[in-house]
Formats: sequence, structure tokens, C-alpha cells
Amino acid sequence: MATVLICRRFPRLSRVTTFSTTAKCKAESGSNKSKQKKEENPETANIGTESAATIQLLNPLDYRVSYNPSAYAKSRAASQQHAARNSGQALGDTFTSPGTAEVQHTFSTASPQALPPVRNALPKPKSIPLLEQTVSEQLPAAQSKEEAEKDKKEMHDSKEDPRVFQKGRSEYRSLSYDKFEPIETLPSEEGDLILHSVAIHKGSQSPGTIADYFRKLSCLPAEKQAALVSEIRFNILCRCAVKTLRLFSTSDLIDILKACVRLAVPSTHPLLNACENEFCRRVWDMNLDQLLLVADYWRCLVRSVPSYLSILFSYANMHWKDLTLPQFVQLVYIIGEGRRSPADLMPKMESMILKYLDSFTLEEIGAICLGLFKSLSGISDHVMRKIAYRVSLQMEEMSTYALVNVLKMLRYTRIDHLPVMKELGKVIPARIPTINIQGIMHITLTCSSLHYFDEGIMAAVATSLPSKVTYCRSKDAAKFLWSFGCLDYEPPNEEEFYSSLIKQMHRKLHEFRKFPEHLLTGLLGLAFVKRFPEELIDYALRHEFVQKTRSSKYELRKDLFTLGKSVEIECPSYQGNRLPPQFYGEVTEMILNFAEQEIYVRPEIVEATSLLESMLGGPEYVKNHMILPHTRSSDLEVHLAMDGRPIPFNVKDPIADKKLKDIGVSLTDDLMTQLIKGRPSNQSPVEVENEARTLGQEREVQTPRAGDRAVLSGGALIADARLQVEPKSGLLLEAPPSLPVNQQPQGVKLAIQVSNRNHYCYCSKRLLGLHCLKRRQLRQLGYVVVELPFWEWFPLLKHTRLEKLSYLHYKVFNPALLSRAG
Repeated sequence: MATVLICRRFPRLSRVTTFSTTAKCKAESGSNKSKQKKEENPETANIGTESAATIQLLNPLDYRVSYNPSAYAKSRAASQQHAARNSGQALGDTFTSPGTAEVQHTFSTASPQALPPVRNALPKPKSIPLLEQTVSEQLPAAQSKEEAEKDKKEMHDSKEDPRVFQKGRSEYRSLSYDKFEPIETLPSEEGDLILHSVAIHKGSQSPGTIADYFRKLSCLPAEKQAALVSEIRFNILCRCAVKTLRLFSTSDLIDILKACVRLAVPSTHPLLNACENEFCRRVWDMNLDQLLLVADYWRCLVRSVPSYLSILFSYANMHWKDLTLPQFVQLVYIIGEGRRSPADLMPKMESMILKYLDSFTLEEIGAICLGLFKSLSGISDHVMRKIAYRVSLQMEEMSTYALVNVLKMLRYTRIDHLPVMKELGKVIPARIPTINIQGIMHITLTCSSLHYFDEGIMAAVATSLPSKVTYCRSKDAAKFLWSFGCLDYEPPNEEEFYSSLIKQMHRKLHEFRKFPEHLLTGLLGLAFVKRFPEELIDYALRHEFVQKTRSSKYELRKDLFTLGKSVEIECPSYQGNRLPPQFYGEVTEMILNFAEQEIYVRPEIVEATSLLESMLGGPEYVKNHMILPHTRSSDLEVHLAMDGRPIPFNVKDPIADKKLKDIGVSLTDDLMTQLIKGRPSNQSPVEVENEARTLGQEREVQTPRAGDRAVLSGGALIADARLQVEPKSGLLLEAPPSLPVNQQPQGVKLAIQVSNRNHYCYCSKRLLGLHCLKRRQLRQLGYVVVELPFWEWFPLLKHTRLEKLSYLHYKVFNPALLSRAG
């Protein structure tokens, strides 16, 4: 018996963790508990995750691994699903789909920079006995029914599902097309007789007869309808209708359009072109029911009719007070499906929402939210909160589809409605296993977009996702990774969860060529929680992909910047593609320009900077800047010697800075001699300027404010008299240039974080993923992070100067900071 060796290859994964100097800021401890359980009982922890076992974890240098901006579409065919789910498929095979041939060569079988798997890497899959292999071969046939049922659950009809609300009231029958309307099937023989009559008379029939022919032919059996549209005699009938179109009554014309819907006439058919023009001409002679019905038919035909919709919206704008509840909901549905937001109609729509809010069914509320979301219609916070309050009271009775549509609108309007989110945490976790993958994605994305962390929701999503992951589009996989990373949540099944999504990202690599933003979204989400899949990163940083991002409708340079710099800091062994220095320079300049206008000038940062300068001795002891521009938030940098004395470091290069400044230089005899006779040959121009600056500073020394002295006098850490000096207002005192590296006093570099509530999860002290990443990287670069959390610093802004100085003194001169440096 021949033996066959099957080599399986999966993407390598870099995995890093934070230093142990500062604990990770998490409000809930569920993730930590799960990690502890895994360490105590690794055998139990790895149950159910062996399929992902071959993902290696790269241990970057000096790390100790111990374990954070649409409608649904149909999923793939069942055969494709099964092929994708086949865990025995090699990674290289996943890139052989049409249009991805060149990607096969991107990933080598063995990489020279690959390191041995770390302690927490999952165990390798066990060998499967021959008997089990034989049984497993029979499983696909036995499970075909189960797979078909699963595929059916994931299927979503983007045309029919948004119309579910129409089943709730009988009034919608006159406003919309009902594909389930009972009809009397026309025998095939009668259909042949009609077509024969059309061929003989060739246009001599009356408009009424032609309309009747359309009505009858639309009742043919389904198998006959498909062939009818390409029938020559049917096309003759269509030409006859076009010639006499203006002679039809409005009701007959509507019936012809309805027949076209039943017969699935192509949206570009000449008959439909003529009908659209005729309906535009007749709009003002039709009633609102007819107008909405025709608009619904156009939607069913998947035909874009912007001119007709524009006239319809104008008509509705004039008669908006007369709209009945069903007419209004149907109008919002049409607005959403047309992806158009009539600006002049929106304020009136808000009035109608408030008028009928208590009378809407829950499905109608979902339909209204979906219509507003699809058309990108703005809505006031007041109205959105009213809708959210109604939903929070009846969420258990609401269908998941309608609820997801409400969540989309909450996400779009960025309304932080706590009752809805709390109720969501009670209702939705139990439903997660029955929701299709795109619905789960929208629920997860809403939580992350609103910075709302609910461990019950996130854990339920993480548990259900691996078995559904092959139904993910590239967009879905990216949004899942972003959402979990944004909330800095690693679920109990983190390895299974992340490995399944990373594999799906590889399968969907060809889609990222068209949607590069999705790849960057997913990779940033992974970076937030210290995961760096090197092959995907290498692909994202290659020149060809960077060029594709420039043609995207989104600004992706900042995302590339964040990714590239994070890889440099956290993956020193990475040897793949990197972004060019010119790119870094351009984006850094863009970010710093924005920071100077929007970030550095924020009151809480300006006040902290000013007080620190006063407390430490001048601006040379404090620097308000971005230590890591790719993290897009500011830092107040302070350097302390080991004895606790501040070290001046914020000094510009005197040669590079060509602008003349009033530094208050004293004209001493020595200086006049140097100016007249020249400097001594052994004295550099830098030393001359330093000497002048020092003399100037000595002249400008003033006594500090009484309050400042009170704060500083009790500190044994402050021995230098310069620390008790507050510079004169408006005068920039510059300290001598920094010493050479080998002469710098040993100490600690502080990165003081003046945070605001947007850095944290909603109503919690849990840092968001980007800000966890920033603090992690600051520590890796040798900084000690000092937090001025908003719940402490913001209330102090209203207190006395003495109280604020006392608080900052406590934060900066904490003996524990120096012990960390030691």
C-alpha cells in the first residue's frame, strides 16, 4: 500500500504582547480569566482548535509571549462553500481562482526569517487512522443535506428581504408588487395562440388587446416564461406596444409594467425605456398610490430611474401632509432603494416619523431605518433617539433583520443610546447562532463604531464565527477583525477565532485588489491585538498595492502609515516589503499639520503643558508633540534623571534654526571681545551661542508664584533652583543643547497621556485598541506611560491652579516611575 504525504501550509503569524510594566486597561476580566484557564489546563483549552494548529506564532525579538465606515448579498454556491471549508486544502491552492495566478508566487513554502513556534502555539494535528480516513470520505455525502440547510440560512435575498414589512398591512397591496400573489396559470396552448395572433396581425390590435395579451402571457408557467422573452413573436408584441404607448390608459400601462416584472424582462429592454419616458410624462396625472406602485415595479426590475424618482419626490414634497402611514413607509423604502436622499423632503419626513412613530409596526421601523441608511439621509439626534427608545421597549418582539437595520442607522448617526445597547446585550447573544454572517457583522460593527463593549455579545460572535467564516466576504472578515481589535477584546477561543479569519483573508486576497481598504482595515484590527500575519502584511506594503490605495475613494495613507510603523516597532525580524521613507515623510507632515491645528491646541492639553513648564522650570523640560505620529494622538514628553531631577531636552538645533530670537543676551566684555576680534580657535560657534544663551537666561530668572512654590517645596526630588523658576510670560527660554549620547544622564522618559473619553470604550475605563497599541509601542521604545485620564484631569480643570499643580506633581514625581527605569 502506497503512503502519501500531504504537506499543509498556512500563513505565518507574528504575535506580540505588552511589557509587564503596566497592566492592560480592561474593565472586564473575562478575557484574562480565559487565559488563566488555558495556562492551568492547556489540554482543555485546545479542544476544538486543532484545525488551526498549523498556524505558527512568530516570537519577535525581546518578547515574552504569555497569553484587543450595506445591504446583504447572496452567499456563494454550496459547492464553493464546501471547497473553501475543506481544511485539507493547501494555502497555495486558495490563490488559484481566476484572476489570482500571480498571487501564488507571493508566498514561499519556507521563509528564511521563520522562527520556531513559541510556547503558546497550538499543537500540530494528530495523524488520522486509516479507518477514520475512510469514514471521513463518506461524511460529505452524509452531510450534504446539513450543508444545504446551512447554506440556505446564510442566503439572503437582497430584493425580497427588505420588503418583509409589506406583509404587515393589506394597504401595501396597492403600493407594491407581490410575487406571491395567487394567479391563474395560463395554459401553454393559449399562450401559443396569443403569440400566433400577434405574428399574423403585426400591430393592428387595439391598445386594450395588447395590454390584455401582456397580462395573460405573464401568467404562463415559469418554465415557459424564461423562453418567452427571447421569442421573436413576443418582441413583435413589445414593438407594437412601444408604437401605441401614448394610447394606453394609465392602468393598462401599469399592467404592462407589472407583466414585465413577472416575465423578468431585462432592465435594458427597449420596451422599458419607452415605458420610463411615458411614466415621467404622466406623473402629474397619476395619484400617489400609482406613483409608488410604479416605483416599486422599477425596483423589482432592478432598473435605475433617477428622472422618475426625482419627479416622484417632488410630488411627495408637495403632498407630504396627505401621506398615509403605508404610503410614507413605502416612500422611505423607495428612497433607500434608489440610494437618493431628497434634501428638501427630509425635514418633512422627520415630522412624519414623529407623527406615526407609535403606530409603526416593528418591521416598518426597521424598513424606515434601512431606507434612511441606504440613502445616507441625515436625521436629527432627537428623532433617532425617539426611534431607539421605541425599539428598546420591544426589542425581544422585533425580528433580527429589522433590529439590524436599526443598528445600522444608530451607527450612521453615531447615537449612543444606552438603553438600546443594554437591551441588545440581553437579547442578541442567544440569537447569534441563527443569524447569517452579514447580520452578525453589522451587529459587531455597531458595537465597535459606538465604542460599546459587551462581552456577552462579543463572546457569542466569536463562538459562532469559525463555523460560518467561509461565508464571509472580504469586507465581513475585515470588519470582524477591526471590531474585535477596536474594542481590544480577545475571546476565550481567540486562537480558533483569529486563525479562521486570517485564513479567510487569504482566500479573499483577490478581492482586496478591488477593495484595498478592506485589507488595511483587517490588518489594523489584528495589529491592535498584537497579531501580525506576515504574508498579508508583505502584500499590503508592496508597491503595487500601495498604488492601488491611491485610487481608492477613501484616504488610506494614514492606515498604511500606522500599519507600516507598527510592524517596524513590534516585528523587528520582519523582512518583507516596507513603505519608502518618502511616504513616511509625506504622511507624517500631513498628520503633524493637523495636530498643530486640532490636537495640540485642545484646552486640556494646553493647560497641562503650561503647568508642567511652570512646575519643571521652562519649556525646555516639556515637549508637546507626537512621539508616535502613526498613532495620531499627542504626548507630553518629560525626562527625569535617576535622582528625580528634570532633564532639559526640548532644544532646537541652534544651527538648523536660522530665525533670530530675542534671547536676552548680556553684552559682557568677553562677548564684545569675541565679536570684535573673533572667537578663540578652540571654541566652536555652538559653544559661543550656548554661552550667550546661558548668560541671557540668568538675567531672566524670576521668583515663582507662591502657589507653585508650595507645590514644589515639599519635594525632596527637586534640588535644582532652576526648577523653582517660572519663565516670564511671552519669553521663550531655551536650555543648553542636549549632551552627546554617551554623556546623557541616565533616567526615565515619561510619555504623559492627556486622554479624552474618545480613547475609551463607552461609559468605561477600557482603552480602545488603537490607544492600547500606542501605549504598548511607547513602552517598547523605552518610555514610561503616565496617564492623565479624563475622569481625573477634566474635573480638575475647573479647580485652582494649586490643586492642578499638586496633581501633576504627584503624577510626574512618583517614585515608582524611577524604579521602573532602574
